[in-house]
Amino acid sequence: MKKYLLQIVLLLVTTSLLKAQSGKVLDLQTTKSPIMGKAVNYMVYLPPDYATSTRSYPVVYLLHGYTDDHTAWVQFGEINRLADKAIAEGIIPPMIIAMPDADSSFYVNSFDGKINYEDFFFKEFIPTIEKNYRTLAQKRYRGIAGLSMGGYGSMLYALKHPDVFAATAPLSAAFFDDSTIIKMPNAGWNMPLGIAYGTDLEGANRLTKSWYDNSIHELIRTKSANDLRKVRYWIDCGDDDFLMEGNCMVHISLSRKGVPHEFRMRDGGHDWNYWRTGIIDALAFIGKSFRQ
Repeated sequence: MKKYLLQIVLLLVTTSLLKAQSGKVLDLQTTKSPIMGKAVNYMVYLPPDYATSTRSYPVVYLLHGYTDDHTAWVQFGEINRLADKAIAEGIIPPMIIAMPDADSSFYVNSFDGKINYEDFFFKEFIPTIEKNYRTLAQKRYRGIAGLSMGGYGSMLYALKHPDVFAATAPLSAAFFDDSTIIKMPNAGWNMPLGIAYGTDLEGANRLTKSWYDNSIHELIRTKSANDLRKVRYWIDCGDDDFLMEGNCMVHISLSRKGVPHEFRMRDGGHDWNYWRTGIIDALAFIGKSFRQ
C-alpha cells in the first residue's frame, strides 16, 4: 500500500513539474484592424515562467506559409513543445512568440491597395502585442522568423524595417528572382503572387514597381552594405527544396556585399519535418541578440 501511495505522489509531483515547465498557448486571440477592415486572428506562446514572474520578455514574430494560418506553427510545427524544451535546456532564452494570420497576402501591401498587410503588421499588430503582453519593446528584443511565404515575409520586413528587428530567420523562404517570375506559369502567378503584385500579367510585364518594391533580391542589390548589416540574418533551406536556388542566390548576394549572415542547407525538402527540426536553431540564433 505504501509503495502504491509513493508511486501516486511521484506521479503527481512529476506532472506538477512538467506543467510548471510548460509555456501557455493563447489560441483564440483577435485584434480589430481598421487597416484590414476586419478582425485578424493570432496565437501567442507565453514562456513557462510568464505567469509567475513580473518581468518583460523579448518577442519573436513567427510567420506561417501559403495555405496555412496562424495556427500552423502550433498545430504542425509543435512550436510550443519545442520552445518549452529549448528554454528548459537553456538553448533559447524565455521569449514570447506571436503568430498572426496573414491569409495569402504574402505579407505585403497589395498593388491595388485592397490588402495592406504590411501596414497592419507594423501599425497595428506589433502595437497590439506590445500593449497586451509584457514585452521588451525595443529593436534589440524583437526578432522575426517564418517558413516559405512567411520566410519571405520575415526577410522582407527585416530588410524594409531594420530599425524594428534585431534578427531574422527565414526558413525555406519564397525568394523568387526576376527570371523565375517571368517564366512562372500563369496559374502560379495569379494565385497568390498576382494578387500581391499585379493580376493577369505575363512575362516581363510582371516586373512592376510593386514587385521591385518587395523583391528580396532587388532590396539587397540596392541597399548599402552598412544598411544591410543593421540586422542579423539566418537563412535555412533544404537541399531538395524547390526554393533552394533562390535561397542560394540570396546567400551569394549577401556574401558579395560582405554582409555577415548564417546560411544553412540541410538534407530535406519543403515540409514540416524540415521546419520542426530547424526552428529551434533559428530561434537560438535570434535569441543571441536578446542576451547581453
